[in-house]
Amino acid sequence: MTAERIVLSKGGDHSEDIRRAAQTLADGGLVAFPTETVYGVAANAADESAVRRLRELKAVTTDQPFTVHLGRRDDWTDYVSSPPPLAERFVRKGWPGPLTLVLPAADPTKSPIHDRLSELGARSIFAGGTVSLRFPDHPIAAQVLAGSGAPIIASGASRGANPAPTDGEDLDAALSDHVDVILEDGPTRYQKGSSVVSIHNDGYTLLRAGALDERMIRNLATVQILFVCSGNTCRSPIAEGLFRQMIARRLGCREAELASRGVVIRSAGTSAYGGSLVSEESVEVCRARGVDIAGHRSRRLSLELIHPADYIYTMGAHHADVVRSMAPSAAAKVMTLAGDEEISDPIGGSLDDYARVADRIEQALRTRLDEVSL
Repeated sequence: MTAERIVLSKGGDHSEDIRRAAQTLADGGLVAFPTETVYGVAANAADESAVRRLRELKAVTTDQPFTVHLGRRDDWTDYVSSPPPLAERFVRKGWPGPLTLVLPAADPTKSPIHDRLSELGARSIFAGGTVSLRFPDHPIAAQVLAGSGAPIIASGASRGANPAPTDGEDLDAALSDHVDVILEDGPTRYQKGSSVVSIHNDGYTLLRAGALDERMIRNLATVQILFVCSGNTCRSPIAEGLFRQMIARRLGCREAELASRGVVIRSAGTSAYGGSLVSEESVEVCRARGVDIAGHRSRRLSLELIHPADYIYTMGAHHADVVRSMAPSAAAKVMTLAGDEEISDPIGGSLDDYARVADRIEQALRTRLDEVSL
């Protein structure tokens, strides 16, 4: 048997190639396919003979598990009945992407997918009380995986324990005698394997730093909220302080514990001078609400603050425009805090003016509170 080799041309119509590869998986064949990290070889875990062929190809004789490869983000819940709360955050922020998640699965029979798996397929997915899941950030791979309509497991596209190739031209020549279809798409984007993170009820453990380094993984584990005004001495520090109080109450912890809970709340100004003191009036109106912002020092808006933020709330539309001009890719996460209403700058006003602004900010924050996914 010699594999059908399909070279994917850039910008071409690959609908028939995708259909062919997906059907091969559904019928129990093996498919070598590209991802953004390395090339993989996939099998249908519902088909006993397909799983056996994959295990023989990889020279796996024990119940060593393979990684489930998903074609749709939402399919991850088919494999995990009671995921740790942190898993949702990694799935939302890290997928599709070069990230493999190892999740608890103490009782595989409770997972919705279990009854669809072959006996050997179940043993090849669930082992040691965990399951490994990945959603590749490669359009062809995702369409093939989803189009198969089957639970798919995969490993590196090489014989035995040899390193997985990062270029279609480097696929092991001997592989063609052991798989049915090879999809070749040139060099992979990252030229290295996915990062592997184990998630448990107490947090997470980085098992392997691949395409995502430790800092990137830490950002995925953290919910970051950024408030933006002009000088970062009045409105945005008030919003930062009040929202920190609201989030802490929602989580049932002290404000000082938010960072350890994976929540970071910051503020910045589009025209701020770094290190300026927060206004006395802002300190006073926050103190009246049980919030201490006296230690705040202004910071200027920067890409280092914009990129890791999950939610960016601005005091006015012009602040949102500045954020989008600095980082067009962040446009989807930028919102004006009070919708179409501008929260006016109280600088130079009376304490009553500051109190009215604080009231409006607090009202807007309560409206926004439920949309923040923790």
